Amino acid sequence: MGQSSSAHGFSPTDSNYSHHRCSGTDHSQSEFFYPTHSEEDDFPISQPCKNQDYTDGLPDECLALIFQSLSSGDRKRSSLVCRRWLLVEGISRNRLSLNAKAEIIPDIPTIFSRFDSVTKLALRCDRRSVSINDEALILISHRCVNLTRLKLRGCRDITDLGMACLAKNCEKLKKISCGSCMFGAEGMNALLINSISLEELSVKRLRCMNHTVSVEPISIGSNAACSLKSICLKELYNGQYFGPLIMGSKNLKTLKLLRCLGDWDRVLETIASRENHLVEIHLERVQVSDIGLRAISKFSDLEILHLVKAPECTDDGVVDVARRCKLLRKVHIDGWRTNRIGDVGLGAIGENSVNLKELVIMGLNPTVTSLLAIASNCQKLERLALCGSESIGDAEVTCIATKCMALKKLCIKGCEVTDEGIVSFAWGCPNLVKIKVKKCKNVTGEVADVLRSRRGSLAVNLDVGEVDVEVVDGSASDGGALEEVIEFPAIARTVPVLGAGGVVDIDTSSNSNFGRSSASNSRIGFLGGRGFVACTFRRWSNGSDDLPPPARG
Repeated sequence: MGQSSSAHGFSPTDSNYSHHRCSGTDHSQSEFFYPTHSEEDDFPISQPCKNQDYTDGLPDECLALIFQSLSSGDRKRSSLVCRRWLLVEGISRNRLSLNAKAEIIPDIPTIFSRFDSVTKLALRCDRRSVSINDEALILISHRCVNLTRLKLRGCRDITDLGMACLAKNCEKLKKISCGSCMFGAEGMNALLINSISLEELSVKRLRCMNHTVSVEPISIGSNAACSLKSICLKELYNGQYFGPLIMGSKNLKTLKLLRCLGDWDRVLETIASRENHLVEIHLERVQVSDIGLRAISKFSDLEILHLVKAPECTDDGVVDVARRCKLLRKVHIDGWRTNRIGDVGLGAIGENSVNLKELVIMGLNPTVTSLLAIASNCQKLERLALCGSESIGDAEVTCIATKCMALKKLCIKGCEVTDEGIVSFAWGCPNLVKIKVKKCKNVTGEVADVLRSRRGSLAVNLDVGEVDVEVVDGSASDGGALEEVIEFPAIARTVPVLGAGGVVDIDTSSNSNFGRSSASNSRIGFLGGRGFVACTFRRWSNGSDDLPPPARG
């Protein structure tokens, strides 16, 4: 509840008020201000002071809790109010993101003297700048011994030596994410050996580990073997060097392999041959066949499966997974329009996955047969996406509208449906809260008005202006894209630091051109059979990051 100024307010220019406390009643005020005051009163009523700091008597711990509830921008501005707030805000901040250019190296002692409680650190440098080096990383590791999360992006001047020192000084690391860096297997092995509590590892484009250099395998220490729970490998030439790490992680629950060269069937078979606890598997544009899917079918605890653009996988492999993995609740399949996965595989999912809550179908051509099995048996299905299919028409959509009683979110993109099929959701799917229809050339804007008039609470997102279906985003969940990586929460772009010349801002924003979108990455394809596009990898091996601009879905 806010307060408005009135006759009872106090003038900020009144010179009778001290800086911190008032020293009694101001007798120059009229009796009007004190209607209850009498001679019998033992204590006069005190008045607010002009510059009174109401947080003066508040413990630092409580003030820190207030700072933690503010947004990044408000927190930064609040820290400039006074020196105490600057100090408390600094010691209470546990997340920090820095633009890791070489220019900040002289300021590192000042920065981490103020932010001495950082446990989650992100260091980013764009590809046009010189990044911090080993010396800077070692200095940071000495200042942040309690670091639990570290994210490195584009730090190309950090070598194996810097990573080895970091691993020795920061033994409490639980999550490590590195991309576009230049250290190699030696630095990675040092992290795995020394990080006794490491739980999540994400590696993307380690440029020193390429096919032209002899690389030692990524070994796994006894500590990491017991603690690692999540591994994400992305865009690695020789991802097979991480095979011993994956196969030796006994408590691994999440495995994500995205656009990594090599035959992964053997790795999956090795994992399946021992006791495992895998719950989530993402396979995107990797060399895996029905042999690998047959191995995955032995993961009895599997709940989430993403199978994206794996042209060697067929209905047989999908059927094996569906029949043996009874706990599946999220399934994403992108068949890449190869027609090797169809009604047989999808029908098996429908018949066996009674716990299914989210299903994304892209580049497949299912018919009423498989969709009826899914709609009839998957009574818990809440999120469904149908994208880039030439066989999904009004009959298939009407089947979903009449059978999927629990459905809450529906996405249809690039399918052959018309207004007649979409309008069936005006009466079907009683729990539907959001429907998104895009790039369906036979759907007009009139159907949106019909849906809104019939179901006022239904959120309708209808795009009838675009019909290009070459690149489609098939996620029906809140997350949006299929691609998932380990990320830190949003961190302030700039942070004030108290230096010799006063309070200055350290720019912590990351360059917008640094990361690549998943749509841009989706253009990296196979050259038939079991190989990647050779020219793409040749360009990467020469150190070029240039990719075609992302297509807008």
